[in-house]
Amino acid sequence: MSVKPIDVLVYYPLTREQQRELSSISPQIRLSIFSDNNFADIPSDLMEKAEILLTTKHIPDPEDAPQLKWIQFSYAGIDFVHDHPILDREGFQATSLSGAAAPKVAEYALMALLALAHKLPKLLQYQREKIWPPDRWTRFQPRELRGSTVGMLGYGSIARELARLLQPFGVSILATKQNLEEVHQRGYVPEGTGDPKGELFSRLYPPEALHSMLKLCDFVVITLPLTSSTRTIIGAKELQTMKPSSYLVSLGRGGQVGEDALLFALKEKQIAGAVLDVFSSEPLSKESPLWEAPNLIITPHIGGSTGNYDQLVFELFSENLRRYIAGKPLLNVFDPERGY
Repeated sequence: MSVKPIDVLVYYPLTREQQRELSSISPQIRLSIFSDNNFADIPSDLMEKAEILLTTKHIPDPEDAPQLKWIQFSYAGIDFVHDHPILDREGFQATSLSGAAAPKVAEYALMALLALAHKLPKLLQYQREKIWPPDRWTRFQPRELRGSTVGMLGYGSIARELARLLQPFGVSILATKQNLEEVHQRGYVPEGTGDPKGELFSRLYPPEALHSMLKLCDFVVITLPLTSSTRTIIGAKELQTMKPSSYLVSLGRGGQVGEDALLFALKEKQIAGAVLDVFSSEPLSKESPLWEAPNLIITPHIGGSTGNYDQLVFELFSENLRRYIAGKPLLNVFDPERGY
């Protein structure tokens, strides 16, 4: 008895070994690789018969891909798919890379917390100016991470892995979460990472209680997806609510921090410092006053960058492809109502 073939179109740079491994998952799989040219140049016959698509962030028009039932994207944040008409197709699924790069982003967050706590920007400034200040003991006195309170906006895969990394520091972890009753970790969780059972936080807050949480925090870390409710989630009022000695780390999505409000807060010492890896407009303009803001570390949206990224994409897609073949629920399915 012959089995119905499943046409899988790959628009992503996979190695030949990875391609062979995908093909070996099931005899049903008919793999087509098209990763060396523009997405628009994919032959129409390949797109017309594709049932599954692995891609970066490109989305075909529904009429060009009549058989398409599932797109696996190589990005964790796929808010760009939200209003695309292909989501209206009955039974269609879009899945993200959420969780796959979480360990790397969590390492970045830990680096940011330590850099802020130990006044690294000021230390580097004095190094450039070749100054050995006589009052160095007081000038560079850190806000030690040990015993501090770290607040996390969102308790998804990145925040949970950061919570795990912070355990040796004896911090108190507070976090906002939409559903306070669902503490178990959803989606893709690399083995040995995260907080699968939801055991590492000290307290969870509903988003409506954000200000109550901010008042208690020495460090605030944003790891949220971008939705209508998370846009400018940290603005002037929130920055005024934070302690003058507290620090902010933003590595969720651009547009979640009011940049003018943050600039004012840093200049007026409403907060002690910040790290920004994401911005409302990228790349950050050379004319942006943020470049000169005091006690601000700017990085060019590299929090999730890793030399192992292609392997992460392959591993998650392979797992989801096995699930698809077996008729099991896919990991990281985009929910238009939630926006992620």
